[in-house]
Amino acid sequence: MANRFDGKIVVISGAAGGFGRRFVSDFCAAGARVFACDIRDDGLDDARRNGATTKVLNLTDRAATSAWIAEVETQAGGAVDILVNNAGGHGGAQPKPIADVPDAEWDSIMANNVGATFALSRAAVPSMKRAGRGRIVNISSGAGIAASRIPLHPYTAAKHAIVGLTRQMAAELGEFGITVNSVAPGFVTSTPHTQKLWDDMPEQGKRAHLQRTFMRRVGKVDDVANAVLFLASDQTSWITGQVLSVDGGVG
Repeated sequence: MANRFDGKIVVISGAAGGFGRRFVSDFCAAGARVFACDIRDDGLDDARRNGATTKVLNLTDRAATSAWIAEVETQAGGAVDILVNNAGGHGGAQPKPIADVPDAEWDSIMANNVGATFALSRAAVPSMKRAGRGRIVNISSGAGIAASRIPLHPYTAAKHAIVGLTRQMAAELGEFGITVNSVAPGFVTSTPHTQKLWDDMPEQGKRAHLQRTFMRRVGKVDDVANAVLFLASDQTSWITGQVLSVDGGVG
C-alpha cells in the first residue's frame, strides 16, 4: 500500500535536481504540501509545476535559513511535519591527498552538507517539539559510513558528520515524538554528472563495480526516493537514529 502524506507539511532542500527533484515530485503526488529550496533557481520549475512552493536560498546563510522556516510555518499554519535534508554534494571537488586539500574546499563542502543540515534542523525543531511530532530524514552517503573509494576527504568527513548529527538528534528528540533517520545511497545515476561518470567508466571498471554489488546493478533515483518516503511515513514511528544503506548490497 503506497504511503500517503495528505495535508502534511514537507520541507525539502536541494530540490532543483537529482534526488531532490524526485522527492518533491513524489511527496506532491502523495498529497503533501511541499516547500522546496535550492541555491539555484534553474531546476525549481519542475517543483513549481508539481505544486511545491519554492525558495532560492543559500543554506550557509543561517539567518536566512531560519527566516525561511519561520515563513513556511506561517504560510502552512503550523509546524513542519517532515524535513528532508538533501542539500549537499562535493561541489565539483577532485580527489586529492589530504595534504593537498585547500581550506576553502574543506570549508565549503562542510558548510554545504553538515552545515546546511544543522541550520535547517535547528530552525524546524522547536515547532516540531511543541507539536509533539515530526520526521527528519537526512541524506548521507555510503561515504558517510565507510571510507570512500574516491579520496574526497571533505565530502567523506561531512557525510560522516551528518550520520553523527542524525544519531544525536534522534537521542534528543525521540521523547517529543520526532524521529530522525538517515538514508545513505550508494552509487546512483541521479544526475547528468553521475550518469556521465558511469557512461565514461571503462568496461572493466563497470564489471568490477557490479561484481561488488549484491544486486548486480547500479542504483536508481527510485530506490532512494522509496527509502525516504518510507522513513517519512507513519509506519516508522518506532524507527529512529538509524542509517539505511540504499546501495544494492556492497561486498
